[in-house]
Amino acid sequence: MSEWWSGLELLEKVYWITTLIGSLFFVFILVMTFLGGDADEIGDSDFDGGIDFQFLTFKNVVGFVTIFGWSGLACLYSGYSPGTTITISLVCGILMMLAMAALFYFLRNSGESGTLDLNNAVGVIGEVYLPIGANRSTIGKISIRVQGTLRELEALTDEEEDLQRANVIRVTKVVSDEIVLVEKVRN
Repeated sequence: MSEWWSGLELLEKVYWITTLIGSLFFVFILVMTFLGGDADEIGDSDFDGGIDFQFLTFKNVVGFVTIFGWSGLACLYSGYSPGTTITISLVCGILMMLAMAALFYFLRNSGESGTLDLNNAVGVIGEVYLPIGANRSTIGKISIRVQGTLRELEALTDEEEDLQRANVIRVTKVVSDEIVLVEKVRN
């Protein structure tokens, strides 16, 4: 092994080191993904300027390094010149980063937005989670199932008495973008 390593030129050594490091991190990310971890929490840095298209993330950099290394080795062993090899491997690495960023962007944006439309809460029955002051004196919280998901919403009431925890309520109106008006459900 040491004879093989010492027989390599400097550019080959650089590509082998890059390839091995990138591949090890790639395998780590793959294992973390299958185990349910999020490898992007490790050193995630997205310089997206507020845009939802994340180009420079940990996973994308690992993809760049891995493809840069493997494509560089392929070019070197195919007889390409060092300049051509570096150019091709840089282009391949950048294309990999773009492909991964686009893939994650489209996966993240392909599902439902998850945005709650409070108008869908009107008429829904739930229960008080944090006490709500009578006659809109203090904001409390309610727990209701709306749009298929159990949610906690801020709420006011026009009732004459405070609504206590576990009181059954019905949403009657949307007061603002974040607050609903509720009434106590009477038997």
